[in-house]
Amino acid sequence: MNMTVKQLSIFVENRAGRLSEITRLLGDAGVNIRAMSIADTKDFGILRLIVNDSEKALEVLKANSFAVTITSVLAIRISDKPGGLAEAMECLYKDNISVEYMYAAFLNETDESAYLVLRVDKADEAIRALNEGGFKLVSDEELKSM
Repeated sequence: MNMTVKQLSIFVENRAGRLSEITRLLGDAGVNIRAMSIADTKDFGILRLIVNDSEKALEVLKANSFAVTITSVLAIRISDKPGGLAEAMECLYKDNISVEYMYAAFLNETDESAYLVLRVDKADEAIRALNEGGFKLVSDEELKSM
């Protein structure tokens, strides 16, 4: 089973209404946003989204003239307690794996866990290291049912 998740990266001009337009287009198409991050500069931003249907989201956004790409990232479950994130980062560090960026996702109040989206420099090695460390990775298929 592929243990990566598809992430949409959308180029967004810094002007009023752009995020509203993107979220409305996705909502009207029945696409559920599961995680998001935005990094911006003065003139533009990169909106990163994890959604329940990346293909439909890609189609809708491209049809509305948004510049969008799909990237594979990891989504891991960690213990929602002090040091939970440190344990995951130590698994990666001991195998010399760099985290390019990370953001929180899929917050779940019913169990004592949190989910993170990670972009790493060596995905296959990171998957192995995290599995060996006892961390659960979420697959794209599981994501669609969450």
